Amino acid sequence: MARDYYGILGVPRNVSDQELKRAYRRLARELHPDVNPLEEERFKEVTTAYEVLSDPEKRRIVDAGGDPMAASGMGGFGGDFGGLGDIFNTFFGGGGGGFGGGGRGPRGRVRPGEPALVGLTLDLEEIAAGAEREITVDTAILCDSCDGAGTRDNSKPVTCPTCRGQGEIQTVQRSFLGQVMSVRECPECHGAGEVIPDPCLKCGGDGRVRSRRTLTVKIPAGVEQGMRVRLAGKGEVGPGGGPAGDLYVEISEKPDDVFVRDKDDLHCTLRVPMVDAALGSSLDIDTVLGGTAHIDIEPGTQPGTVVTVKGQGLPHLNTGLRGSLHAHLEVVVPAKLDGAQKDLLTELRAAANDDVELVTATSKSGAKSGVFSRLRNAFAGR
Repeated sequence: MARDYYGILGVPRNVSDQELKRAYRRLARELHPDVNPLEEERFKEVTTAYEVLSDPEKRRIVDAGGDPMAASGMGGFGGDFGGLGDIFNTFFGGGGGGFGGGGRGPRGRVRPGEPALVGLTLDLEEIAAGAEREITVDTAILCDSCDGAGTRDNSKPVTCPTCRGQGEIQTVQRSFLGQVMSVRECPECHGAGEVIPDPCLKCGGDGRVRSRRTLTVKIPAGVEQGMRVRLAGKGEVGPGGGPAGDLYVEISEKPDDVFVRDKDDLHCTLRVPMVDAALGSSLDIDTVLGGTAHIDIEPGTQPGTVVTVKGQGLPHLNTGLRGSLHAHLEVVVPAKLDGAQKDLLTELRAAANDDVELVTATSKSGAKSGVFSRLRNAFAGR
């Protein structure tokens, strides 16, 4: 039976590429050995399923009912014609012909390693300046006892006596359809075509061992949530001491207490006393890079005013150009006043000679019309 790669990832067969990627990322974060050591095998299974379904050709094979990762037999499609040769030979016999040209031969002991994924959370200051962080990863590394050979005391692998180096076993039976040939992976060498009679005691012949390592990763300034930094050759060492896959460090952003990020721009809120909003004021605020940004509050500033300071945001990942800082002004009206404050505000009201006014849709105050009036006009189609 072919493996249900869609079921492994928990997605429907008509899943889009973006939905497929999201499903894999969610499972990878949940099952990664650094987070959940007991789910290591399932993490590998999920990673394999994503690699298959994200490859258009392999996905086509899966949709046709085959398994592109199977070494041989009815479990997977392979060969020159997507596995049609195996199906043809299984039902109608024959050892060669135009479909697949017979067996595929041994796959070899040495194979490339798989990629690895680890998460890293950064605060806004680290994102703004870039960071160099140490990360701990638990991956397969080259066995230092046999240098990946898998053998002990400089012994050598030998040809598998069961399949005679072919990596697969063929059997022929008779049926009502005629001669039926089936091909399956050699149970002795597991498709490698050779066996190790005297395996390394440390790695058991695999050429690799699991180890927890500490690596240093450099994060460029301006990275965003979900971006990945690639460390070439720092992932899983392959079976038989094969070349290591890549290690991907996925970035998560820690929420900041003051600033909200919008790509390269930063937003913050300033509470401005009513008097400062009326008379005007200024202040300096600390930025994410350790400097200060000067904010000018103009006389007569209204609630909701946004003051923009260019060049005080985050650096762009590719260009290094920095975005802007947007300060949203929240004018604060005092809820309680003492006697002196009341007297001063009373004098101010008398001097202003300004009364409360009901603004109507036909008011001639023009731009001074309120939010409610503008909404009403919009619904009325004016």
